[in-house]
Amino acid sequence: MKLVVLISSGIDSPVAAYLLSKRVDEFILLHADNRPFTDDREIEKFISLAKYLRTLIPSRLSALLLPHGQTLDAYKIHCNNKFTCVVCKRMMLRYAEAIAKKEHADAIVMGDSLGQVASQTLQNLRVVEQAVSIPILRPLIGFDKEDTIKIAKQIGTFDLSIAPADGCAAVPLKPSTQARLEHILAEEQKINVSELVNNVISQAKIVTL
Repeated sequence: MKLVVLISSGIDSPVAAYLLSKRVDEFILLHADNRPFTDDREIEKFISLAKYLRTLIPSRLSALLLPHGQTLDAYKIHCNNKFTCVVCKRMMLRYAEAIAKKEHADAIVMGDSLGQVASQTLQNLRVVEQAVSIPILRPLIGFDKEDTIKIAKQIGTFDLSIAPADGCAAVPLKPSTQARLEHILAEEQKINVSELVNNVISQAKIVTL
């Protein structure tokens, strides 16, 4: 089985990949490069995590860096910013689905846990996943943060995940927690979704692990 993992530089998604690794032949790690809304340290954290995971898990592993900042910039300029996090996740899933089709992968892995932050309320999770048709696996869905932190410390990813870096400056002050699909589709009409996805995929950079 081959899976595409949407992996951040945070605590959750590396743990999600680890929990599935015994059942997976190959992982493709996708990281959304949010610069200029984050800094270079955030990318360095991702690369450190990816290199560490390569030594930790038995699955074959490759990694790609995707220039997501241009998509965030287009959205912030043209759309209602309270939906930024929901549309951000939908766009990242679209990238992952495109890579999965190209690489003949079976599903996408995300590090979501239910209700943890604004984009992970049940309503928003439902709206997010409707952007794609490929299966989405969420091994942490029933975990609370302490559950995930405990595993991260056990497997050695925790210290890498909490290294200093700027948070994403695109996150709105009051993000929507109960987004409706019709509202999100209306917002996405204000940007060229297909063109943005194609541009990002065409600029994907292979990370040497």
